[in-house]
Amino acid sequence: MAASQSGDALVNAPEEHGEIVNADIGVIGAGPAGLAVATSAAALGRTVVLVEGQRFGGQALNSGCIPRRALAASAARAHAIRTAGMVGITGAEPVVDMRAVHAYISSASGKVAPNFAPERFAGLGVRVIQASGRFIDRRTLLAGEYRIKARRFVIATGTTPSMPEISGLQSTPYFTTDSILENIIPVHSLIVIGGSAAGLEIAQAYSRLGANVIVLNRSAILPEEDGELTQTVFERLAEEGIGVHQNANVDAVEGDLGRVRVKVSVNGEQHVVEGSHLLIAAERKPAIDNLGLDVARIRHDANGLQLNSGLRTSNRRVFAVGAVTGSPLHAHTAEHHAAVVISRALMAVPASVDTSLLARAVFTEPEFAYVGLTEDEAKKRNRKIHVLRWPYRENERAQAEGIAAGHVKVVTTTTGRILGAGIAGASAGELIQPWALAIARGLDMKAMVRWNLPSPTLGEINKRVASSYYAANLASPALRKFIGLLAKIR
Repeated sequence: MAASQSGDALVNAPEEHGEIVNADIGVIGAGPAGLAVATSAAALGRTVVLVEGQRFGGQALNSGCIPRRALAASAARAHAIRTAGMVGITGAEPVVDMRAVHAYISSASGKVAPNFAPERFAGLGVRVIQASGRFIDRRTLLAGEYRIKARRFVIATGTTPSMPEISGLQSTPYFTTDSILENIIPVHSLIVIGGSAAGLEIAQAYSRLGANVIVLNRSAILPEEDGELTQTVFERLAEEGIGVHQNANVDAVEGDLGRVRVKVSVNGEQHVVEGSHLLIAAERKPAIDNLGLDVARIRHDANGLQLNSGLRTSNRRVFAVGAVTGSPLHAHTAEHHAAVVISRALMAVPASVDTSLLARAVFTEPEFAYVGLTEDEAKKRNRKIHVLRWPYRENERAQAEGIAAGHVKVVTTTTGRILGAGIAGASAGELIQPWALAIARGLDMKAMVRWNLPSPTLGEINKRVASSYYAANLASPALRKFIGLLAKIR
């Protein structure tokens, strides 16, 4: 790719060898996290070199949340056609063209791609080198023919699919959560090994596109999340015909494209599951191979990089951000990490990651979202807590649109300070946002009731659950007696 019109910020490896590039910040990886660091540093007037040997945008753009949402959108249309009878419209079995679905996914990603284009960041003053990077000593990164010497480096290389050790897997064709987004052929029956969030989203999408789907997971699915809320998601998956089996140990796989067999043990009983295609949806692993970490004296193990709370590695010059740290791959996580690293690396201001501020979501239908402490976590940190709930079925908009499954759950202290909030239901990823703001700003339930919302909207569910906190106090006999006395005085 030629240099941009804005100057020499965008370059390819030159013919001459060993050119030294000096910078304040050297960023390895052009996913959301790396780009957030690079743009922030450049905006502060620092010299920045950004190294990327593959496609810009990282997993989020190329094989993650953006194409998965496009896949889910196609699947949702198919599901709406199939289930139109519930709203008085004659339903029908949709005709699914996987080539057309893939074209839509590519188109959706293509519309977002300009936001991640190398030229854009070159125009912002970031020097872009399109080559893979690896450390050749503690202070130097080799990228193509460039030797980059930076005051601070930031590793933002993301993750890659993690392959479980299963007999026969190497000789059996399978999809990963990345490669299945490139699929253009019909899938009649899909066996999903792994219950990750991505695996569940893809499982539901392919089920709605006409495949028979079964999910096998060796432990509980989404074990770190609130089981009360995730149960709503699992029930919907079951209603749509998806078999979700927890504590299922996969012993072996075999077969060819179009017919695969999976030998699985569930509660000590042996079973054989057959399908046309196999998807490996295990948790991902940090992409840190071939980075020269040992040469750079950066401690790491099978679980990834060893970092302190400020995202610094054992090499004081090197930080890490984004999914490579083991955190969920979300743009807002990337931005939070970037803010921490910029504060520490460029401003010498103490900063650390606060996971309680990071909301998370699983974009199945219904969606699941959570921010802050779970009920179990809150009980461990507080002597007494309040747990409040409000069901979607009490909301007029939810009933009118036939999306009344699910509820909101909020955990507070006895004084009403909000510790955590979770939602299982339609648009949970949107409805969690005011709770994320409340926790970030240290607000209490009073703040959540002192606003007026348009009606009918799903957002009213949040206000209703907040109001329920005070409704319990109003029911107190002592308070009712006090109010009665006031009425007599007036």
